[in-house]
Formats: sequence, C-alpha cells, structure tokens
Amino acid sequence: MDIEDRNRQLENDDRKYVWHPFTQMKDYVREKPLIIERGEGSFLWDIYGNKYIDGISSLWVTTHGHCKREIDEAIAEQLTKISHTTLLGLSHPPAIKLAQKLVSITPQGLNKVFYSESGSTAVEIALKMAFQYWHQNPDEPDEKNKFISLRNAYHGDTIGAVGVGGIDLFHKVYGPLLVDPIKVSSPHCYRCDLEKSYPSCNLECITQLEKIMRTHQHETAALIIEPLVQAAAGMLVSPPGFLKRTRELCTRYDILMLADEVAVGMGRTGKMFACEHEDVTPDILMMGKGLTGGYLPLSATMTTDKIYEAFLGKYEDFKTFFHGHTYTGNPLACSAALANLYIFERDGTLAKLGENITLLKEGLKRFWDLRHVGDIRQKGFMAGIELVLDRDSKAPFPTGRKTGIKVIMEARKRGLILRPLGDVIILMPHLNIGPRELHELINITYDSVKHVTEGTAFRETR
Repeated sequence: MDIEDRNRQLENDDRKYVWHPFTQMKDYVREKPLIIERGEGSFLWDIYGNKYIDGISSLWVTTHGHCKREIDEAIAEQLTKISHTTLLGLSHPPAIKLAQKLVSITPQGLNKVFYSESGSTAVEIALKMAFQYWHQNPDEPDEKNKFISLRNAYHGDTIGAVGVGGIDLFHKVYGPLLVDPIKVSSPHCYRCDLEKSYPSCNLECITQLEKIMRTHQHETAALIIEPLVQAAAGMLVSPPGFLKRTRELCTRYDILMLADEVAVGMGRTGKMFACEHEDVTPDILMMGKGLTGGYLPLSATMTTDKIYEAFLGKYEDFKTFFHGHTYTGNPLACSAALANLYIFERDGTLAKLGENITLLKEGLKRFWDLRHVGDIRQKGFMAGIELVLDRDSKAPFPTGRKTGIKVIMEARKRGLILRPLGDVIILMPHLNIGPRELHELINITYDSVKHVTEGTAFRETR
C-alpha cells in the first residue's frame, strides 16, 4: 500500500470507527479529518506532511513541547525496569520520588499524595475524600453532605465531577444522575449574573458566597473552585482577592476548600500553581493535564495530614479510603512527571515564562481593533478571546453560525491548530514556545478572526 492509499484508508477508518470526544460526529464525518502523525517542539505534522503550530498544547497538556528528549529518555529507561505494577498495597520508586517532589513544590501543608489518571478522577477522589472525612471525624457533625460549586464551573466528565460542574451545555442532560450542589455566582466580570461592574462591585460575588456559607455551613462538606481561571468556561479570570477571600470564608465556616488546579497548574498562570498567586493553601489540591509534560495520563490529589489521619484506624473500623484505579501511579507516567519537573528546575521555565506572558499580552492588544471582539481575558500564559455579534450589547453570535469553529478551521488552513470554547478562541501554547512562533500564532489567530467575522462571507450571511 503506497502512502496515498494508506492516508485515504486512515481517513476512512477514522470516520468509520472512531467516536471523537466533544465532537458532533454528524459534522465531523462530512469533513476531511486532520490526522496528526508526529510532533516536535511547538509543531505538529499531519499524515500529508503539513506543518502546524500547536496553539493549545494538545488540549493544555504539553508543557515543554513535543518530543522532549529528557522525558523520552526517562520513559525509555523506566521501560527497561518495569512498565506497570499496582500501588494497591505495593509501591515503586518513581511513585515515591514523585510524591516527595510534589509535596516540596505545592503549597505548604499538602503532605499526602493520592494518584490517578486524569483530572476528572482527581476531582472524583477529592469529593469522596471530603465527604468521607466528615463522616469519620468524631469531633465533627456527620450531616455535612453537600458541596458548594461555582456557576460556569468545569471539573471533569465523571459523574461526581459533572455533579459539581456548572456549564449547562455539558452537564444539564445528566441532571437525574447527579448530586445536587449549592450553586454560587462565579466571578464572571464580563457577564456578571449579579449585574455588577468590577471594581465598583466591591466583589459582591464574595458577599453572596458568604451568605450562602453562613446559611449552609452545617450541611456543607466542601467548596470546590478552579483557582483564578475557570478555563473550560472560556478563560474567565477572577478579580484579585477573590481566591484569598474564598479561602478565608472556608476557614471561618469550617468548610473544606478543594482547589482544582488541573488546567491552571503546572505553570500555566505564571506560577507553578495558581493558588500561589494569593498565598492560598487549600485543604485538597487536584492536578493533572501537564503533570507528565503531555506524555502519559497521570493526576494527583493532595491533601493535609489532618484529612489523611481521619482515614486511619483498625482494619475492622473500615475507615480505609476504598478507592483506587488499576493504573494508579503508573511507573512510566511517574517517571515522565519527574523528568517534566526536572526540566522546570533546570531551565528556569517559570522565571523565563514572564517574557512569553508579556509577548502574548502585547500581541493581544490589537485584537481590540476587531469590532466583533467583545472581551480578551488573560492570566499568565492562558488567554481567551470572546467573539460577539455586537460589542456594545455583548450580544453573542447565533449558535448555528458556529463562529468559533469557523475561526479555528480558518486558522488550520494557515498552519495553526486551535480549539474554541463556543465562540471563545483559546490560546494556550506550551510554556517555552519561541518568540517567532508565538508571534506567528498571534498573527494567524488575528487574521483568522478578522477573515471570519469581517470578511465577505460574514457580510453575506448577516
């Protein structure tokens, strides 16, 4: 079979057999699929040899770029020893070394590490830990069964994680299966559901949060929050002080704080963990995505000695945390994570990241020249450009126009891979992308937005 026949076969088999996540397959099978065959640094190549900038770090996970030699070698070395052994009652060196490393780089007091494979499972574990903690703590009331979560929240796709989510598009259909959390307003300053304006609002969303905590403290086990940025909601950046005051309220009303750092951790906001920006230590912290540098599935749920000790007891007490996954703490994944963290230290990635953050910030300014850009949100090396039909009224484009999808398809023609969140165009390249590639990414995004929202095709369909 020659290369052209092989490629056509791959495309046909992809349409025939693969059900892609978060993808309307009726639309997908009509188009020529983009099949990525290899990557290096900031770039990806498809099966035809076409080259693309990876503008979303392959869904926010590739930390230092593709085919990073140090991570390749760490995995290869571990393969010569063992590829997997269970952590259920056993251990292995990579899991031990990684746990020690994670304790040293996370906010002080998070001393225990529980591994799993994805951000969703890390959240699921956190919810179960928080719930069981209260029921096994003899000094606390056992009616603490509820969770507080924010509107617009996204914490993953497993049932518990969906239950504390707040994006109707993703979550509403599963309503009958879910827990019933107490919902509070998120700090969505562009579209505030309290109809306030920052900073004159004096963080009215915090005032509302305190009222709810005061009312429900006796029945609330934990509050779950994405620190600083609600990423999947469209890069909604919370105003300064919101996170710290949330931590203070959790302490005051004896409610555990669960920090979902799956998207915002691993340097994405300019610090290793978003909580560091406001000197916050949560009771439980979840991480995933970029933990292995984008190589292998691995996540971690970290907690305090106090919570851990509530699970200790005699065998017959059955206080054990009865949760575990087959591939929990996989040695290959732990080795990749150790190499990833080593690169952070050796290269001074976080110290150097400031230059890229500034370049991105400056490059985004000219997007305001485009009349259908309603808002630009950035925290560190995470950015979202919200496209609207009318800037003055903030009226969105009709859903059927698929404006965000059209923009990313136009960018693809120009050599850039992006993925939108509705009509919010997300930019999240790997942390040490070169300045030339970053400028090209910004320019292609600008030209693509302009072409779709102000070009001839746009005017003809208004």
